[in-house]
Amino acid sequence: MKHHEEEKENLDYIYYLVALVSGMFVGAIIDKGYTWIFVGGVLGLLTAAFFLNVMVRGRGEKA
Repeated sequence: MKHHEEEKENLDYIYYLVALVSGMFVGAIIDKGYTWIFVGGVLGLLTAAFFLNVMVRGRGEKA
């Protein structure tokens, strides 16, 4: 029999979803206009991408 590695389900979308909603919420709290909701969402997505690519991916390489 061949040894098969179990493929883990990719749940990265959860980080992006939480970051998008949180960023949009913060943008809405600023209350300077609808543009800041969009800016908050984009900044949230950028933060999630940084977190996933630098912190989460780096943790698996050290082990």
